[in-house]
Amino acid sequence: MENSLQSTFSAWAPFRIAPCFSERVWGFLDLHPWYDRVAEGAPIGEAWLTGDQCVVSSGAQAGQTLGALFAENPEALLGKVASRSASPLLIKVLFVKQKLSVQVHPDDRMAQKNGDPRGKTECWYILEAEPGAQVACGLKPGVTLNEVKEGIAAGTLEESLNLLDVTRGEMVFVDAGTVHAIWPGLILLETQQNCDLTYRMYDYGRGRELHIQKSLEATRLVTRAGKVPARALAGRSLLIDEDYFRVERIEVAGSRASASLPGEGETAPVLQYLFTAAGAARVAGAGFEALAVPMGGIVAVPAASPEFVVEDLGALELMRITPRWPGGNNDRNKLERAGSGLYPGRGPAGAAPGG
Repeated sequence: MENSLQSTFSAWAPFRIAPCFSERVWGFLDLHPWYDRVAEGAPIGEAWLTGDQCVVSSGAQAGQTLGALFAENPEALLGKVASRSASPLLIKVLFVKQKLSVQVHPDDRMAQKNGDPRGKTECWYILEAEPGAQVACGLKPGVTLNEVKEGIAAGTLEESLNLLDVTRGEMVFVDAGTVHAIWPGLILLETQQNCDLTYRMYDYGRGRELHIQKSLEATRLVTRAGKVPARALAGRSLLIDEDYFRVERIEVAGSRASASLPGEGETAPVLQYLFTAAGAARVAGAGFEALAVPMGGIVAVPAASPEFVVEDLGALELMRITPRWPGGNNDRNKLERAGSGLYPGRGPAGAAPGG
């Protein structure tokens, strides 16, 4: 019996995921020091860390794609809260050398109306920022949909965008329906619903497909998008807690036991992703081979994982990302966040790959 239990634990021990690189006209040619990758042709704009096509690179599931793993074993990965057999989150690192298109993502209702399973709400954690780096996040107050349409036609849409100065370590929330863009000189950790629907409004004459009608339909003139102040909690900083995802920066003083990773209110085991935003880590436990996690690496921790320890191998900045499901106890959490003033200064909420 003991050997059988250990075998079950080993099967669902934490595992590494190999990044999948995606070419983008606005990307980098050289991804060092984040990844040992130099583009041979078109620039690389995105490193997909949890896409369905990404491959498990360690442990008992090595060689399988994440998409297949979630379809076959949803409860082992997601826990009893799982209501569907699909990966809930798409996590990427974006390398932005040139301006992305001005774009908008649909919400769940619009995506499903058009035959897609879900929309796209996302957030950006700033990993690197050149001096003066900015993102466009929403429309300026008072801008009308007709002015957006005219700006697209005249090439003056940027004049209607709300620009934010950003620096390393900041978090920006971008809910579905927000007109947005990312300006040059940034490397971002993007966490989003597992969807890559993008409606391009304006693309600086690059010749890529535009989706003007759908983008206008998806646009909300007022959204909750904007910078989110970090909230200091015991042993962690809560960077964002929204429908679909929760992102935290975890303190690791030498080492930290897995039992201490869940935050207050987390009563049932859930899927966790551990990402090294700086430095390097080691994940070790009984019954599975220890994992070395360099900067830019990601480890999936299934809900059925055995206990383990995270060790700081030097200058570690550890991010913990967990999925959230709207409609459950998230509703209570949202009310608590609104009452606590966690997200001050943000108003009420009002299909192409990549940017």
